[in-house]
Amino acid sequence: MSILGGNQKEEPLHYGEIYDLWQFSMVAKGCISANRAYQYHAGDKELKKVLGDIINQAELEVSECDAILINNGVVPSPALPERPETKLEDIPVGVRFPDQEIAAMIGAATAASLIACSQIMGKSTREDVGTLFGKYHATKAALGLKILHMCKEKGWLIPPPLQTKRPELVEV
Repeated sequence: MSILGGNQKEEPLHYGEIYDLWQFSMVAKGCISANRAYQYHAGDKELKKVLGDIINQAELEVSECDAILINNGVVPSPALPERPETKLEDIPVGVRFPDQEIAAMIGAATAASLIACSQIMGKSTREDVGTLFGKYHATKAALGLKILHMCKEKGWLIPPPLQTKRPELVEV
């Protein structure tokens, strides 16, 4: 039996997997912090709910990635300090992120995280690590669709230029 043919959790992580787990956990910790701040800025209830879903997912990612790192003798990235809670009306208008801008930022961050999950899945030799990031990818894809639907419904989506006149097809 080869070194990579037994129990997945007993196989060694390669350096890329270690770095990806560590980096993904660190980014998820930043995601928690940033999205908590966005929750204080958000006025829309549906947007606040989506932000809560993003935070919950990021907390799960941190706990699962950090557990794998710790079980393999790697110290995870440090946690960020908790943000002090604030009320929307206490944030000056010129400083406050509007709901439409928050939605655009979380949509872009979700799209970027899909790419990161795909790359990590492709580099993994341990099947449990690849599967874990496949799970994250599926969850983030669902969150991305929820964000897109919300943005369309609320009129927040700013589409790229649309093709209004289609070229005629030439048949061969």
